Amino acid sequence: MTPEQFREMGHQLIDWIADYRQSIPALPVRAQVAPGEISAALPAAPPERKEAFAVLLDDLDTVIVPGVTQVQHPMHFGWFPSNAALASVLGDIASSGLGTLGISWESCPALTEVEEVVCDWMRQLTGLGSAWRGAIHDTASTACVTAMILARERATDYSKNSAGLQGEPAPLIVYSTSQAHSSVAKAVQLAGFGNDNLRFVDEDPYTRAMLPEALAAAIERDLSLGNVPAGIVCSVGATGTTAMDPVEDIAALARKHGIWLHVDAAMAGSAMLLPECRHLWQGVEEADSLAWNPHKWMGTILDTALFYVRDVAHLERVMSTNPAYLRSGADGQVTQFRDWGIPLGRRFRALKLWFHLRLDGVDTIRARLRRDLDNAQWFRRQVEATAGWEVLAPVPLQTVCIRHTPMDAGGLPLQGEALDAHTLGWVGRVNASGEAFLTPSLLDGRWMARVSIGVESTEREHVTRLWQILQDSVLSRG
Repeated sequence: MTPEQFREMGHQLIDWIADYRQSIPALPVRAQVAPGEISAALPAAPPERKEAFAVLLDDLDTVIVPGVTQVQHPMHFGWFPSNAALASVLGDIASSGLGTLGISWESCPALTEVEEVVCDWMRQLTGLGSAWRGAIHDTASTACVTAMILARERATDYSKNSAGLQGEPAPLIVYSTSQAHSSVAKAVQLAGFGNDNLRFVDEDPYTRAMLPEALAAAIERDLSLGNVPAGIVCSVGATGTTAMDPVEDIAALARKHGIWLHVDAAMAGSAMLLPECRHLWQGVEEADSLAWNPHKWMGTILDTALFYVRDVAHLERVMSTNPAYLRSGADGQVTQFRDWGIPLGRRFRALKLWFHLRLDGVDTIRARLRRDLDNAQWFRRQVEATAGWEVLAPVPLQTVCIRHTPMDAGGLPLQGEALDAHTLGWVGRVNASGEAFLTPSLLDGRWMARVSIGVESTEREHVTRLWQILQDSVLSRG
């Protein structure tokens, strides 16, 4: 493809994307396809000859779009906001168009230095101290794996350089809660600790926040057994309920025992752009690592996760690789991001943030976040004021956990498996309708519904419409 052909097709594609984004409110929220339907619509064999661009665009309309759950839809309230601001989409296109090779500073000085700058911008915007330095990862899941490796190596005095965990005389222990994202357990597995050495600390029965006294007891118990407390993962905005672990109290315990503390604020980190929300991670300056995703609520397109550490020397000692073919005269004077994480190469991801911040402006982003917080409180009040409905957890941010409990044939509140069936039934009807989308989740062994408010295009009218849909859905059995 020549640059001129690219120019022509690129204009058509941009027009297609703009038209698609405008059409989203008229589309079903959930993908309306059966398993295997998309693959069955595609040729079994790859094309031998080039095809017309118009045919590709037609396939986008007829094959791809029906198989997309529309997370940019104003009636999408599932999982978490996964916004993809068009300003950041332009940055993503620029990144791909430049076609950079990010394996060292020398391979693309602009990639390295723009990433350093935008990570520091984000540090400033969230009120973090100057000791923190950051890099862009694909997701907070990868950042958590990196944090667990850093915890492992500090606890073992760099066992990677000798026998690794196989040479350690005692088990290394990591502490978190059952509310933590599933990536925490995965990170513990991949970093070599093993599931048996992950402790789920008791939580407050209402807030679901980690109880510092329970953590202290768990640490002392492991010490008495000869185990080595190595890591703590503290959730600021746990996925299920947006539970807020008390960072300051947990950090004091981590500091006392020399345990690595990682703060996972994947979704809630966006709220820290608002000064009035920063009390939610009070004590974060005492943590060792921190991750959050601008590609969620803030709205920079995937894959844009920020990972910060305070001890860069430890990070580089653990992660560094310096093959002869990558050495250059700039070594020692510049940041080599290959020594800051797992992959060698990286995309010019920083352009997504650079475009987003410059074209939309932080003031606009902050106003939207405040709008979502206000909408969540409005929705909470409607639920609390309506018979048969309840809010099951605090609403510190934009996620509201709810349940509807009808009466059984005997006039008593429905319980147990019958209540679960009712919950899954009405949530399923809402999602199947295509009018709205929300996700069920387990809380204390029983099903509930999570209403996650924060899509870029979601206004009060959409939240109001959702509340009416939910009330109608519990009365329907169709």
